[in-house]
Amino acid sequence: MKRVRARLVVLQFLVVTLLVVLTLRLWQVQVVRGPKFVAAATETRTRDVIVPAVRGPILDSRGRPLVRNRSALVVSVDRAEMERMRDGGAAVLKRLGAVLGRPVKELRERIRPCGPRVTRPCWPGSLYSPIPIDDKVTTRQALQILERQEDFPGVLAEVQAVREYPLGTGASQTLGYLQPVTEEELKKRSTLKANFSGVDLVGRDGLEYVYDEELRGSPGLRRVQVDRMGKVLGIERQTSPVPGDILITHMDAGVQRVVDQALARAMKNAPKADGAAAVVLDVKTGGVIAIGSMPTYDPSVWAGGISEKEYQRLLSQKAGLPLISRATHGQYAPGSTFKITSVSAMVRDGYPLKGTYDCPGVFDVAGTAFHNFRGIGLGPMNLHTALVKSCDTIFYRAAYEMWRRDGGDKPVPRPKEPMTNTAKAFGFGGRTGIDLPGEVPGRIPGRTWKKEQWKATRDLSCHRAKTGYPEVEKKEPGRAAYLKRLANENCLEGFEWHAAEAANLSIGQGDVLVTPLQLAVAYAALVGDGKLRSPRIAKAVLHPDGTHAEEVRAPVVGKLPIDRATRDYIRAALSEVTSDGTAAGAFGGFPMNLVKIGGKTGTAEVYGKEDTSWFASFAPAGDPRFVVVVTVSQGGQGAMAAAPAAREIWEGIYGVKGKAALPGGRPPDRLPVIRKDGTVAQ
Repeated sequence: MKRVRARLVVLQFLVVTLLVVLTLRLWQVQVVRGPKFVAAATETRTRDVIVPAVRGPILDSRGRPLVRNRSALVVSVDRAEMERMRDGGAAVLKRLGAVLGRPVKELRERIRPCGPRVTRPCWPGSLYSPIPIDDKVTTRQALQILERQEDFPGVLAEVQAVREYPLGTGASQTLGYLQPVTEEELKKRSTLKANFSGVDLVGRDGLEYVYDEELRGSPGLRRVQVDRMGKVLGIERQTSPVPGDILITHMDAGVQRVVDQALARAMKNAPKADGAAAVVLDVKTGGVIAIGSMPTYDPSVWAGGISEKEYQRLLSQKAGLPLISRATHGQYAPGSTFKITSVSAMVRDGYPLKGTYDCPGVFDVAGTAFHNFRGIGLGPMNLHTALVKSCDTIFYRAAYEMWRRDGGDKPVPRPKEPMTNTAKAFGFGGRTGIDLPGEVPGRIPGRTWKKEQWKATRDLSCHRAKTGYPEVEKKEPGRAAYLKRLANENCLEGFEWHAAEAANLSIGQGDVLVTPLQLAVAYAALVGDGKLRSPRIAKAVLHPDGTHAEEVRAPVVGKLPIDRATRDYIRAALSEVTSDGTAAGAFGGFPMNLVKIGGKTGTAEVYGKEDTSWFASFAPAGDPRFVVVVTVSQGGQGAMAAAPAAREIWEGIYGVKGKAALPGGRPPDRLPVIRKDGTVAQ
């Protein structure tokens, strides 16, 4: 009995001890550490959701959308949460694939990080932000995910704004596209890091890139209460996002469509053409009315992730590098369109503007015969006729004489180089400064350039002079022998600026390279007020409610080195090219009484390829308002491909065969009116 009582006492002692311990622990949890656990419990019940700002639209000068937003149901996956699951999210992805009707393999590919050896599709952005995997989700599919959140942890389904391009493939290189932000970008772009939500897309090219900060807006924050399964119970606090600004451009959607159609037709009519570009420039303001490049692509391919096949096509030489704008990145010999600088150089060097010059069929340049077009001599003429009829030998002679006055192969200490320096004064050989990324400078050769090239390539030239080109010799022994001789010459005397090079420069051949945009800017200055303007596509930035934010103007960056009398003389000559000159055939039957077109054809030879076709034009010829420049790579003669395309553009602008793209022949004087709700007042 005593033993039983002893056991009961021990048991009672243990029970009391346990109760005391539990009481002390309860006091510690509720009183001592209570606030800490309350905070932790509160934290577990809330989740911060970043609300992306609606990106601002890009509009043309009349308020018509060039890039706009559409609402779409988007399903996104939180990769970080998936990785915390025991199976790496395999079960969730399997259920998600069944709902969306997509293979699990495809879903895994879309959320994997991009890398050097990872093919598309993949995720190029931050791994800590939700990864969109489908932007074409139906309401039924979204509800299946939202109503069974316990089966889809880490999966979001919400309405988001998705970029839409009303012009389709039109001006795609100019407008640009969006992509997720990479960690490297966040480090490089301080302005981006300061106002980045973690889920924003940023501009990768074109206007989307240049004006990204204005278009992106500021993200909002929504703190929601959730249960243990992740279901939203309510909203605790919310900060609304601020939409991005509205970008108004000088562009005109109607003119852009005309340009795209004209370029597509020009390439179709030139069987070997591999690319084309056109620029329509406002002479008065420096604004870009339209800018086209072929081949092109549909920028909507970037939305929702691009496939490896499509990505490689965009980068393919065989496809014509559709990502690249030939208007700003394409460098071509300009042919006779370049003669406006040659006439200017002659006048600056003392040649009489209204003098008479002989135009023989052939001219000897330091022992080499340089022929006029088809070797036809046109006899004595003035510079006016030389431009209208496009005589070459007059400019060969002038360039050769200038070269000799500079000392020839043994130059004087400070050679004048009128042709080279005048071309540079027209803006060639340097970037125009347009508000687009990656513009190339072109090339204007001369004595200094030749020396720099020789220093950079001397070792390779000397090596090739010894070894030759065995890889070329197998298929083209004649070309291999020519290349070896050329390498030997470059090795020994590659620093010398020869007479033949000077002669080629005078007619826009040889080592001269210009972009279509550079040519448009030079012609706008010539037929305008003589001032070189850095062109602008953007016209103004407006706040989302339509209030004025900032006006964008094309700055004056230079002045042509010729007086008004010389400019007027050249413009008057070019005004006859479409009626009595090299473009007369292309413009036959055009209603010059409605609007008179002036211009200059150009045909540039390219080794092993068809000629590059050019036409630089302006209208009205008496008081020019617009410049239109067209080039067709491997298009043949300027009058055969580029000039007909330019005619089609002029017909569209002025409504020769239908409704005018620019009523009244001028762009709108005022900005479009944006209502407070963001819509455009018609």
